[in-house]
Amino acid sequence: MRVVLAGGGTAGHIEPALALADALRRLVPDIGITCLGTERGLETRLVPARGYDLQLVPAVPLPRAITPQLLTVPGRLAGAISAAAGIMDRVQADVLVGFGGYVATPAYLAARRRGVPIVVHEANPRPGLANRLGARLTDHVFTGHQNTPLNHAEYVGIPLRREIVTLDRLSVGDKARSWFGLEADLPTLLVTGGSQGARSLNRAALAAGPVLRRAGVQVLHVIGPKNTLEQEPPPGDPQYVALQYVDRMDLAYAAADFALCRSGAMTCAELTAVGLPAAYIPLPHGNGEQRLNAEPIVQAGGGLMIDDADLTPEWIIQNVLPILSDPERVVTMSEAASRMGRKDADVTLAHRVLQIAAGGRA
Repeated sequence: MRVVLAGGGTAGHIEPALALADALRRLVPDIGITCLGTERGLETRLVPARGYDLQLVPAVPLPRAITPQLLTVPGRLAGAISAAAGIMDRVQADVLVGFGGYVATPAYLAARRRGVPIVVHEANPRPGLANRLGARLTDHVFTGHQNTPLNHAEYVGIPLRREIVTLDRLSVGDKARSWFGLEADLPTLLVTGGSQGARSLNRAALAAGPVLRRAGVQVLHVIGPKNTLEQEPPPGDPQYVALQYVDRMDLAYAAADFALCRSGAMTCAELTAVGLPAAYIPLPHGNGEQRLNAEPIVQAGGGLMIDDADLTPEWIIQNVLPILSDPERVVTMSEAASRMGRKDADVTLAHRVLQIAAGGRA
């Protein structure tokens, strides 16, 4: 059996695709898996690092308004569709699974042209343009959010890496804190703005750091690979560990008692899967989907939420510090976050994909 996965650009599209690939390989060890991507996305680094075949097609961004660029789209899209169709022919694809992003649109249209069954997975509560198109071409639509407005969609959650969904934070907490040079017995705040970091979070957390440390709270701060801190935290105990990038986010989650973070779909899915409560600061740009991601978690008692424009060091001190100073409240919020998590989306979606592929071409 041969599966083609199309999801590129950001980690939010790529990581669910790779989690599905891992699940498919566990279920069918000799399965053929090919990932489609473009040269401008993170997939050029993430996909080969996970041991999967990556084939590139031309990126065709679709303008959201009528501009001169719109006139160039049909020709460039036709080339990308032909490239994707050629790849599907070479690997003899039995099914295409799309996760959105630039590569998904030509992949969906190529699969339709070749009669290859199409599966769509939409992680966000507001579907992107590519997946809205893909959902018109198939009855096999799956979502990571319960209220995503796509026809005949089935809610399965977001496929996550096994090291996340199998993480027992309590049993590996001491080891994880030692890994980052943190003390074993102090409350720990994790600060992360996602794969690229977030300057507003970085500034507010660093400014709140001295007060947090005087209160006995240590901080693990992932600032982002392209960011630098304007002022390094001074050495001393409790620790304030600032890192540009962490490739073991499972250990970062295990080390923490609470998180200060954005509310992308993957972040929300991972934090609830591991039962880590958080203060969510939705990205102030885009279509507001990050607020929608976090709202159910906050309503269930598993987190707080504040607008990016309102995030200040004082807010962190007044709202996050009291939680970290109250172990019982941390436990209550952790349990509430955990109840919102889905740990089986990768296996559930993998079984659906195998069933659809076994049904044959259209």
